[in-house]
Amino acid sequence: MTAIPAPRAFQPGAPHPAKIDTVLPEFGSSEIPRQPTIEAERLYRKQRLAASYRLFGRYGFDMGGAGHITARDPELTDHFWVNPFGVHFSRIKVSDLMLVSHAGEIVQPPAKVPARLNRAAFAIHSQLHEARPDVVAAAHSHSLYGKAWSALGRLLDPLTQDSAAFYEDHALFEEFSGVVLDTSEGKKIAQALGPKKAVILQNHGILTVGQSVEAAVWRYLALENACQTQLLAEAAGATKPMPPEVAKHTAGQVGTEVGGFWAFQPYWEIVTEEEPDLFD
Repeated sequence: MTAIPAPRAFQPGAPHPAKIDTVLPEFGSSEIPRQPTIEAERLYRKQRLAASYRLFGRYGFDMGGAGHITARDPELTDHFWVNPFGVHFSRIKVSDLMLVSHAGEIVQPPAKVPARLNRAAFAIHSQLHEARPDVVAAAHSHSLYGKAWSALGRLLDPLTQDSAAFYEDHALFEEFSGVVLDTSEGKKIAQALGPKKAVILQNHGILTVGQSVEAAVWRYLALENACQTQLLAEAAGATKPMPPEVAKHTAGQVGTEVGGFWAFQPYWEIVTEEEPDLFD
């Protein structure tokens, strides 16, 4: 097999660049800002990815090491950055992330930890990134309320302003057949997701995507919260979903890409201030 050349920005052994601060979009803008160079955009995505794993660790989305968040490389767009299997989410650093091709090759290994590729991460995320060129990042884990809701085999109702973000913009994948280890299964998940921002994997958990790492990860936090909210509400009694026209209007207000980008920022500020070692 022909070797894939490493992107020009890689300089093994070089000191790690400093934290790249967020450039925030103007209020009312629908565009997510990008860095001025490929090298800067790559590092920007990797730093947000490492911080996102730390957030997943904080929220307990780390069941036995299951779960994965990926970020598309801005230069090699058929490659993605992902965590090495076996390193706890709460310990992930930028230098631990590895670059994987859609053929399953580890093109850039982690700097100091073993280069172990989670087969399920590859099987699912390679197909998602291939099917959705607009997607920069995808997030999946076995979080408690997402798993509990997935066991019901239903889409969420627009019960609250927050859950309305997913109104008519999430899907249900019903064909659970065990741990996803084959790309054909990942392809089915990508087909079920379609153009939407999230999918409930029946008997498995939840998965979200976005045009930035920030949006994909915020949506995961929001979808987990929406699952928890509906489980609590239905346990308390009969629920009263929003009328469709209200739900659709609210989704347009709170479910945008830029909205997800903004919502992530307070989490980024906290985790990077309290855990600066993630930039190593």
